[in-house]
Amino acid sequence: MSIDKEIISFLKKNRVSTTEVADALGKTGVLSDVLPVIEDMHEVGRIHCVFAANESNYQVHDEIRNVNENDIIIVFVHNCGDRAILGELITKYSLLYRGAKALVVDGKVRDIAAIKRSKFKVWCKGTNPIGCSNAAAGKFPQDKRDKLMSKYNGAIAVCDDGGVVIIDNSNVHAEMLNKLRCIEMQEDIWFFCLDTLKWDTKRIVCDKEYFNESNLLSSAHIEQLKELNKSFEIKN
Repeated sequence: MSIDKEIISFLKKNRVSTTEVADALGKTGVLSDVLPVIEDMHEVGRIHCVFAANESNYQVHDEIRNVNENDIIIVFVHNCGDRAILGELITKYSLLYRGAKALVVDGKVRDIAAIKRSKFKVWCKGTNPIGCSNAAAGKFPQDKRDKLMSKYNGAIAVCDDGGVVIIDNSNVHAEMLNKLRCIEMQEDIWFFCLDTLKWDTKRIVCDKEYFNESNLLSSAHIEQLKELNKSFEIKN
């Protein structure tokens, strides 16, 4: 299995949260201010980038036709002001007929009542009933598009109630998979110390006293967590 498939499989099976993924990325990776329309959703998949520019969604209509089944679509936005980038029509086409797993808009959407009613998996920056034009109005800036495509197209997105966190292409490697596994193990240990041992959070998070309690952890756990802490400082 390729490393990207291994990472996706691990994220799905363990329902790894955006918080944990951001921690594994060294407190980075979030798509700022993007939140779910429907609560209690969790989706993981490869990213298919789509673009909207100049208060027009003409490019979105054009590019959305190339979306593959199980993709997570991310619509990047340039110079669209406060206008909604898309609504129920594009959402339904993308998720129902193209088979995408989720639709992420780095901007606003409209037809929010219909989207909620259908329980479509949409993440966005809010709503506005005033939408973009569907006439061609100049393309997304090429240099900006190239950078976004290089960084995100084919990368991995994790979407849940916390928002959207992206494991960009430079971080899709075996070391990242190991970090994700260690973060999951660390979460288990932290809550064991909290719920069972009734330790205070300073002892757990800041002082990491579990390293001094050899009877609590196996030597393998201790070594893995030490390697994780070498990679980046974990804060909470």
